[in-house]
Amino acid sequence: MRENPVKVKINAGGVSIGTMSQEFITSGLPRLSAAAGAEFNIYDMEHTSWSIETMRSVLAANAGIDIVPIVRVPATEYHFMARMMDAGAMGIKVPMVHNAAQARRIVDACKYPPIGKRGSGFSIAHDDYIPGDVVAKMPIANEHGLVIVQIESPEGVANAAEIAAVEGVDVLWIGHFDLSNFMGIPAQFDHPDFEKAVDTVIDACEKEGKTVGRVGGLPEECAALIDRGVRIISYGVDLDLYRNALTQGIGQIRKHPKVK
Repeated sequence: MRENPVKVKINAGGVSIGTMSQEFITSGLPRLSAAAGAEFNIYDMEHTSWSIETMRSVLAANAGIDIVPIVRVPATEYHFMARMMDAGAMGIKVPMVHNAAQARRIVDACKYPPIGKRGSGFSIAHDDYIPGDVVAKMPIANEHGLVIVQIESPEGVANAAEIAAVEGVDVLWIGHFDLSNFMGIPAQFDHPDFEKAVDTVIDACEKEGKTVGRVGGLPEECAALIDRGVRIISYGVDLDLYRNALTQGIGQIRKHPKVK
């Protein structure tokens, strides 16, 4: 079983920086992300048409690379969470988590007994097809599998303390746009009510020894999030990073006097 360096790092109080993919799903993407210094890549099934079979292929491309593959599944459903972990995901990220009961269902799908209720399948992708002592493997898998729940509703914020207290939950990830949207203040991230909601999630994590996560679109934004207490950060999304870099480069070229 593989060690999860992202989980080790955040559990030790460190900051982990990675990225997120919603558009480019090639076999070279994990290596490109790792070469750029990303410690993890979140592959998004929520807002894409990527299937389980698609994800199986990209997770296979992560094997043997110094990067942690995390899958954001589209819903709190066992067949998404457990199957993605069986396919080699080292972390599962679940959207729209509103209460502790839902968080416990997520843990049940991602963890073997006695912590959860994940069905056992071994000598497959998640343990690199290597035979061995299954009883010895299960606690290692439980230890290194990363469970991320997204807080992106007023209900989730109100229940943040109870969600953070669920054994097996590692990260409360603030879904900032949806949270602001469902609060009736879309994209008003400096609104006092939004700031108060963020503080509630951060306080819940600090109390329970859990980690706060979020996406940051710009390096300066990521730095500000770190200063605020966020310790697992996705720097951008692949399509935005590509668009922004291309826009900047072409804009610079168009400044040449011979370009009209």
